[in-house]
Amino acid sequence: MSLLREIQDAAIDSNTKLAMLLRKCKVLAARLGSEEFKAWVDHELSGYKSVDDLPEYRILSVNSKGHFFGAFGSGLNNADIPLLCIPEEYRESMSHSYMMDPIAAIEALVEKSDEGVAQEPWSPDFVALFGRKIYKDMNCMQAWKVIPITALIAALDEVRNKILNFVLEIEAEDPAAGEAPVNSNPVALEKVHQIFNTYITGNVQNVATGSKDFQQHATSNETNTELFGQLLEAVQSISNSQLTETLTKNINEMSVSCGTVGFKVHYQKFMSLLADHMQVLGPVVAPYLTALAAVAP
Repeated sequence: MSLLREIQDAAIDSNTKLAMLLRKCKVLAARLGSEEFKAWVDHELSGYKSVDDLPEYRILSVNSKGHFFGAFGSGLNNADIPLLCIPEEYRESMSHSYMMDPIAAIEALVEKSDEGVAQEPWSPDFVALFGRKIYKDMNCMQAWKVIPITALIAALDEVRNKILNFVLEIEAEDPAAGEAPVNSNPVALEKVHQIFNTYITGNVQNVATGSKDFQQHATSNETNTELFGQLLEAVQSISNSQLTETLTKNINEMSVSCGTVGFKVHYQKFMSLLADHMQVLGPVVAPYLTALAAVAP
């Protein structure tokens, strides 16, 4: 069995450990000569060193709970901690959990959890500084972020989906790419870069950068109407009526709001739809993404 098919089978099989799947991807990265794919695989296997490098699927929205004690034996256990009780400059970090651990550690956390949640303890220094400012006449003795296990499962599943989509696209370019000698570049590096940015990082606006396989669509204020008209025409070819209807509404919203602050919301919704249905939408809308990104504020 070819390496590409091995990776596909492992990505589909939920019983295959992600660490094993990623090691196969590391071999593929070497054969493709793709440093950026290799770097992503290494980060997933070994963990991320900086919060700034974390992909979005590793940043989880969380709440916090704590144990509080007051006078005369009063207290609250597992009490919710309102975000408004935390100084504004810390709210962003305290409302998120930044999953920097290796993928194997996250999988182990999911497997060992029996309660449907995991905990990330607050720093003792943070508890000491703000523990008396949460509940009146009570002091926080211990606090932690509550991480839903379902959110971790979703993050792990997203890694599988990214790998599967990436490998399927590489196979479409060259079915024998997985068996090529190391750094032989069986698929042009520009093409690998496009596929990586489309399916792994989600930077789909760069999908046509440096490629002769896609038609570039420069845009200006005068041609925005034409751009959205072309997008509408393109999505009509999709054989999914529900998706077509959703996209048509979304594109019309972008067209109406173009040039206003409201455009960003509709643009982000469009990119989210694209990421969720990349196999179907990628080939259809790819020629228009560079021009659409230029319109975004």
